[in-house]
Amino acid sequence: MKKITFLLLLCNLAIYGQSEDEVMLKNIYESTLTNSKCYDWLDYLSNTIGSRLSGSKSADEAVNYTKLELEKLGLDRVYLQEVIVPKWVRGEKERAYIENKGKKINVPICALGSSIATPKKGLKASVIEVRGIEEMNELGSEKVKGKIVFFNRPMTPIHIETFKAYGGCVDQRSSGAREAAKLGAVGVIVRSMTLRIDDYPHTGNTNYGDLPKDMYIPAAAISTNGANLLSDLLKENQNLQFYFKQSCETHEDVLSYNVVGEIKGSVNPDKIMVVGGHLDSWDLGDGSHDDGAGCVQSMEALFTFKKLGYKPKNTIRVVLFMNEENGNRGGLKYEELSNKNNENHIFALESDAGGFTPRGFSIDANEADFEKITKWKYLFEPYLVHRFVIGHAGVDIGPLKSKHIIKAGLKPDSQRYFDHHHAATDTFDAINKRELELGAATMTSLLYLVDKYGID
Repeated sequence: MKKITFLLLLCNLAIYGQSEDEVMLKNIYESTLTNSKCYDWLDYLSNTIGSRLSGSKSADEAVNYTKLELEKLGLDRVYLQEVIVPKWVRGEKERAYIENKGKKINVPICALGSSIATPKKGLKASVIEVRGIEEMNELGSEKVKGKIVFFNRPMTPIHIETFKAYGGCVDQRSSGAREAAKLGAVGVIVRSMTLRIDDYPHTGNTNYGDLPKDMYIPAAAISTNGANLLSDLLKENQNLQFYFKQSCETHEDVLSYNVVGEIKGSVNPDKIMVVGGHLDSWDLGDGSHDDGAGCVQSMEALFTFKKLGYKPKNTIRVVLFMNEENGNRGGLKYEELSNKNNENHIFALESDAGGFTPRGFSIDANEADFEKITKWKYLFEPYLVHRFVIGHAGVDIGPLKSKHIIKAGLKPDSQRYFDHHHAATDTFDAINKRELELGAATMTSLLYLVDKYGID
């Protein structure tokens, strides 16, 4: 009866001047805004399970929970993909202080992901402040050796697209410890990647590349207030000392899973469309924006199709990837298995930029495919979604390869994202239910259009 009612509604509305696609998008948005599950799913992930660091017990709980919820939707298939992931543990809360002219001033820090610990009693040394890796290399080992390198290049406020600002300085977090170690530094402190001036340090992964383990040095993020204070005091006294203590450690790799659910295509079951986000998160907050939001929005897309009785032509598969934050093992494993099984992916959509108001999509496609997708732009404009740009689609779907595939990333408004990204403030109370649902409806709408019209 529900399917018949829906088809009649399509016909009736089409008579009154709306196209079938306009009607379908209207139904998608109305269904999601009035009868969705994504907010409740995220509430459970965030407030009952909590942070989901790769390799942790809570990550396992998230796998089991989301698999169960997908099974409740009546999908054609729900299953797990084995992924071997790193297990890094933060340990006890980090401590740090600036020692200046006989006074100790405490500052907030947190260990960067994959960092080694300091010595058990902590590490204290003089500080050399730089604005980036290039400036540090220009100073050379003579000025860096034996010191703690303080990377203090802030995110620039001039970019309206804050991901551009993030991209302009994140290398000091991801590669700073490796490059500083080559010059003989004993530790690294990195300004947090946020435009906010506050006392919350933001973590994120660092990597030592092919350095020998005996050259690894500890690396931590310092809050923006702490960074400003340290920089000001260094101007007055270049001989001050910085102390920090962290007890993080890396264990043996462990078994985890990608969570997969799918609706089989009614016409082209061998053509696969993926929608997903990453189930793991950092451990300071509960990972609501990064990326619990993307996971539940992706689940919601399949739930909406089931509610509306829409039978996709192509197979639509939701994938909740594990280990995006410190290794991308889930995305790599998904592509490995896809290649092994000779799967043909025609479209992949990722949500990993927070649960804020949707503005459009970043599309990784050739010019002809991009032009085809932008012809649908008018369908999204009533929902204030208007920005379709060529660009990066997402880390998890990045490795995915097929003969002809389009990739897209949801682009929410980014102004508040880096207030929460990788910090203790990434919690459920920062989620707006309506914004989350609008993002889910926007993703579902693009999936519908690609499914209906295909790609050239």
